[in-house]
Amino acid sequence: MKNILVTGSNGQLGACFKKISGNYSEFNFVFKSSSEADITDKPKLEKLFSEVKFDYVINCAAYTNVEKAESEEEKAFQINATGPKNLAEVCNENQAILVHFSTDYVFDGKAEKPYKETDKTNPINVYGASKLKGEELIAEVLKEHFIFRTSWLYSEFGHNFYKTILRKIEEKAELNITTSQTGTPTNANDLAEFVLEIIDSENKNFGLYHFSNLGQATWYDFAKAILEYTGNSEEIVLNKSNNFKTIAARPAYSVLDKSKLQQTFQQPVLNWKKSLEKLINA
Repeated sequence: MKNILVTGSNGQLGACFKKISGNYSEFNFVFKSSSEADITDKPKLEKLFSEVKFDYVINCAAYTNVEKAESEEEKAFQINATGPKNLAEVCNENQAILVHFSTDYVFDGKAEKPYKETDKTNPINVYGASKLKGEELIAEVLKEHFIFRTSWLYSEFGHNFYKTILRKIEEKAELNITTSQTGTPTNANDLAEFVLEIIDSENKNFGLYHFSNLGQATWYDFAKAILEYTGNSEEIVLNKSNNFKTIAARPAYSVLDKSKLQQTFQQPVLNWKKSLEKLINA
């Protein structure tokens, strides 16, 4: 039986792993919230590993507030860069495999076609820079790792755009949604399932991969689809906006190319609209 440590288990992605963990009876999951297993505290991590021989660590702990990161740069780097490095070092010492998640925000958004893993990174905000540093530190320390860059994560858990729109629907609020960013909404449940299938298959094609749902959209398109699939297109006023003011700069285009992932793992990836519809109808 494989022992799997999931850090940051109270966050959105951690909750998705928790939800499907019962489908994998051959795994022994140990779920730890960020307060129970602070990845920035290496001695605590070492103590945890001395108690259980982990085969895999799935790191869902992250600083994800893109806006706040601009004024909390040190904290963002501590959690998104130093923390993953600590995990990589402890995994290295204990022959464990690390699964880590990064972001489309490592790119500047100036491309006109989906980004490949080999494309030049150039983050334009603190959050993206801290996540990129985490990727680099893991790669320096640990050979046996999977890093999945993903984008626009949403689910029924945590704080995300999908849940915000559902709340606005309940409030019967008028929506003004930006068209100035193009990316891919990604169902966090799909990402969690993909990762556990890889672990289950014992695939050892370690390295950096792009995972998001297929297709592309603006935030306006995403909101429109949520309204459609929940049957609220007629009730809620949805306006296009291109002057959404933010503190942190965002890449205008951040669609990820999934061809390396699809060729390596031979697992189906859903179109973003299909996945959204599936979640709404679940």
